Amino acid sequence: MTGKTAFETRHGFARNEVLLGNWRESPFSRWSFQNVGELVPSARVAAASSGSEAPAQDLEGLLDEKLALAGGPETIAAFLRRSDTDALTIMKAGKFVGDWFAPYMRFGARHIIFSISKSLTAILAGILEGEGIFDPQAPVTHYLPDAAGSAYGDASVRHVLDMTVSLDFEEAYLDPESAFARYRRATLWNPGGGTESLADFILTLQRLGEPHGRTYRYRSPNSDLLGILVERASGQRFAELMHEKLWLPLGAISEASVTVDREGTARTAGGISVTPRDLVRVGEMMRQGGMANGRRIVPEAWVRDTVSTGGDTEAWQRGTMVFLFPKGRYRNKWYQTGAAGGSFCGIGIHGQWLYVNPTAEVVIAKMSSQPEPVDEPLDLDMIAFFEALTRMV
Repeated sequence: MTGKTAFETRHGFARNEVLLGNWRESPFSRWSFQNVGELVPSARVAAASSGSEAPAQDLEGLLDEKLALAGGPETIAAFLRRSDTDALTIMKAGKFVGDWFAPYMRFGARHIIFSISKSLTAILAGILEGEGIFDPQAPVTHYLPDAAGSAYGDASVRHVLDMTVSLDFEEAYLDPESAFARYRRATLWNPGGGTESLADFILTLQRLGEPHGRTYRYRSPNSDLLGILVERASGQRFAELMHEKLWLPLGAISEASVTVDREGTARTAGGISVTPRDLVRVGEMMRQGGMANGRRIVPEAWVRDTVSTGGDTEAWQRGTMVFLFPKGRYRNKWYQTGAAGGSFCGIGIHGQWLYVNPTAEVVIAKMSSQPEPVDEPLDLDMIAFFEALTRMV
């Protein structure tokens, strides 16, 4: 009789059960979301230093507090379990005040943040804009002439940044026969990729009849294209650029990573993995108007435009995510909630959130392994959770 391995005891399944074809499925995602580099080729983003994190801050005092959610009162502890939370980290007025981890996630582990990767990629675009080498008003073809025959042939970088490209593409996460499945094969996220690269795939996409700029349409290839554009503008690979322009000045304690395709092109729409605390550091830098460690990382005007003054309300209202933030806007890959306190956030599938409330001086990172890519009722509960937690800390 063979006993269970330590891995099986900790996770409830064997390591050899986790495959490229199921790594985003529950329960395997509880492990794979922390170990993406074992399944998908990835590039390393070096840490800022060899320092170590201060010890975790216990959240025990808050776990029994009740939340008023749509389904009735629920304790924070129960909500963390129901929403398949892997990690929760809270900062208040620049200081870490709380950390919570599921039994299978250790303090200091990296976790994939899916579409919050878009928000980090846009920060790099903002930095390059401040340096005068990236123009959001330029046509996409200025940086990528090969885009001329695609949907992006008459689109601007601004359309790409704000998700207002009129793109004939659907985020069909669970349809194995869709263009989205082909997209994931090109990124090496799914088996059976053939020879098509991420850039090859993006440049086959065509436009809808509607003009660019009219409607907010959440389409992930826009954000992978943004990563390609910042590489073209800077002359650097994305991981190198992220280390030099963001991770180093931010003082990131831990190494990050980003998945890459067969040509080494980064999956900037969703492939970045970071620790919860380093993600909170990004949110705090944005809360501080682009400042960290006494130095400017991102232009103040860019941050203000991104989280407060920019964005097209009418384009957002025409989109399909208005239910989430009825008074919101979308700018430079960040969501403005339109709620009191001026809160803004980055959001990723399977329950990844970076929530910032500037007025309350609170930043919260929540990393999860929710079974479904998108769960709209749970997302609404999530917003109520962040608002309540902000009042409590």
